[in-house]
Amino acid sequence: MKLKKKRTLLIVILGLIVFLILPPAFKNKPQRMLTGPDLSEIEYSEITFENKADSLKLAGMLMLPEGDGPFPVVVFIHGSGPSFRNSVWYLSVAKHLTNNGIAVVLPDKRGCEKSEGEWIGADFNQLASDVLAAVEYVKGQNTFDYSEIGVLGMSQGGWIAPVAATKSADIDFVATMSGATVTTDEQLVYEEINNMEPYTYRFIAKALAPLTSKRISKMPHQKALVGFDPIPYWQQIHVPVFIGFGGDDRNVPVDKCKEKLKVNNLNNFLVKVYPKGGHAISDPVTNKVSAEYLDDLVAFIPLPLVNTNKTLTELPKND
Repeated sequence: MKLKKKRTLLIVILGLIVFLILPPAFKNKPQRMLTGPDLSEIEYSEITFENKADSLKLAGMLMLPEGDGPFPVVVFIHGSGPSFRNSVWYLSVAKHLTNNGIAVVLPDKRGCEKSEGEWIGADFNQLASDVLAAVEYVKGQNTFDYSEIGVLGMSQGGWIAPVAATKSADIDFVATMSGATVTTDEQLVYEEINNMEPYTYRFIAKALAPLTSKRISKMPHQKALVGFDPIPYWQQIHVPVFIGFGGDDRNVPVDKCKEKLKVNNLNNFLVKVYPKGGHAISDPVTNKVSAEYLDDLVAFIPLPLVNTNKTLTELPKND
């Protein structure tokens, strides 16, 4: 009798092991590596500027189009983690903008490359102050003539962009690339579900994600960002806004983000989802940043009348 119970217990244990192992064994987990320009292919000038609010000396790259200007300027806002100048994602977007008559300021994130400070532990107001310092640099420099100044929030930068835009009358347009409009807590749980799913069943990942998210929320890089809701900031913005998402994004809950904008009556924003683009909004065939997204971004940015040759026809409002 005892032998039979042991066998039954062994069968149950083996069954549980098989139950847990089989899902990842049969899942297709392709790794898509983004391709694009190398830093050696980019013409840029070194720039330095000061964040007077936090007493930081910041640095970065200035990329100018050919010609005399005036040029509209896009200040990039970094995503989470450290920043690197050779980021294929950032350089792909920056190169396309400069090729189409738009100047780019690509700062080094605080604590990265040549910028002072520390991004770990900085909240969105502090990170937004770095953006405002870059805007002030554009206003004060005498290297080129500019027409309008806008910001582009990349990933986590999509939370920082509306914060910065509410603090400056000099920001004329706001764009985001895979920037969540849900709260930081909602985004983290969604991301955790997708991080765990390849190793188990999705319903198990959903059950565990709130627990692992709480643990992550206590870590130094996340603690200052807990509980942030971007909607009150978006509601204060009255300049043109373009929000781009990639379909199948495993970091940002795109459908929920669109719904958040809708229920809060932010229907005047231009919102577009690029199918199968993922978090990088890339082309699944070429593994490059989506040409459609890049062209839409250029079409959205107001060019001086002398340079205007783009029309915005494909970007629907958020309805």
